[in-house]
Amino acid sequence: MEILNNIWLALSTENETIINIINIFAGFIEVTLIMLLFCSILHIRTIKSQRILYVIIVSICVNLSKIVFTSPLNVIINLIITLICIKIIFKLNIFKTLIAQFAPYIIIVLLELILVNLYSSVININTNNFINIPIYRMLILLTMYICLFLIYKFITISHLSFNFLDSLNRKNKFVLIINFILGMISILTQSYLTTFYGNNFPSYVIFLSFISLLTYFFISIYSLYKANKLESTTQELESAEAYNKTLTVLHDNVSCFKHDFDNIVATIGGYVKTDDMKGLKKYYYDLEKDCQYLNDLSALNPKVINNNGVYNLLASKYSKATKLNVQMHLEFFLDLDTLHMKIYDFTRILGILIDNAIEAASECEEKIVNLKFRNEENRHRQLVIIENTYKNKDVDTEEIFSKGLSSKKEHSGLGLWEINKTLNKHNNLNLYTTKNDTLFTQQLEIYY
Repeated sequence: MEILNNIWLALSTENETIINIINIFAGFIEVTLIMLLFCSILHIRTIKSQRILYVIIVSICVNLSKIVFTSPLNVIINLIITLICIKIIFKLNIFKTLIAQFAPYIIIVLLELILVNLYSSVININTNNFINIPIYRMLILLTMYICLFLIYKFITISHLSFNFLDSLNRKNKFVLIINFILGMISILTQSYLTTFYGNNFPSYVIFLSFISLLTYFFISIYSLYKANKLESTTQELESAEAYNKTLTVLHDNVSCFKHDFDNIVATIGGYVKTDDMKGLKKYYYDLEKDCQYLNDLSALNPKVINNNGVYNLLASKYSKATKLNVQMHLEFFLDLDTLHMKIYDFTRILGILIDNAIEAASECEEKIVNLKFRNEENRHRQLVIIENTYKNKDVDTEEIFSKGLSSKKEHSGLGLWEINKTLNKHNNLNLYTTKNDTLFTQQLEIYY
């Protein structure tokens, strides 16, 4: 009985040693729950070794920093360590790394603040007791971890989607990160005030403060989500408008082709009856050009080119080529949802290369640009091949990437130089440039 009394006394009074032991075990549980939470929020695919490595490294570092450093320095060090581990172990970009760090942290701090104030109001105990007395500390941690696990299960079971984070532009990503940082600063400030001065405030003031902070945070995220959705809708409308123009041209050409069908058959019959194979061949090649034009137009389809930005880019370049009497032939066999590079960099490179191809072809007697998009699974790469007729047969395929070099008047020559800069930033990209007597070829290779 005396042993039980001693245990209860140790748990129900301030005991720094037991608190430190509790924090060590709690650190492993908390790191695991945080990992599960941000992986479910961001839909991160992980393997068992990654998860184990992350939990072990972060838990050990977090516990050591609490022993070596005092607050708030240990909190800052823990944040930095966690950011580095998330970035390296899960191989996320900077934006997702920051979200993975800030989102669960804000949820945990909010939960702890709410639970401490809730329990202190119900049990009528000073908030400092929940930090320094083991039994209360365990109660808070247990409740908080149960809430975290329920949040994780809710996101997993309901398949709650946060895919809009992937489609945010740079401006919205910056706004979201700033919002998270300001929110975290506000929560930490609130936590400090509640911990040290909570007993001097009425309960309803603390409650209203929490509610207003939560409301502001969720309204900000929701507003950003709606703004991004509006932007996506605008892009879809632009794509639909471009596609309607393509369909109109395609319909007009098909109507003309149908109207002339009898005449075409009669003309072919005339060549056949007179056995004029030379005339039939010439007529066939002219007819084939019209058919190819229809095939190229039909390839400009948003269902095939499954990215609004890339579709609009190709539609605008096709329109530009048509105005310059350049024949643009398109073959598209690539799923852009699986593209192994950023769409921003991809469209930038693509736009420059197509512009150069159109301008070079427009100077030739035979004005042709061929665009080919395909995936080579056996070689683990995606290809974009741009071919064009060209006039300057002496062009140097290596020097064209030098800064300021251009064969055209009033051109800065920075396009290919900028492409070269982008290529150097990625270790899975290659641009292979070749030429023959007829065609100048740029082959963009994206390895995975």
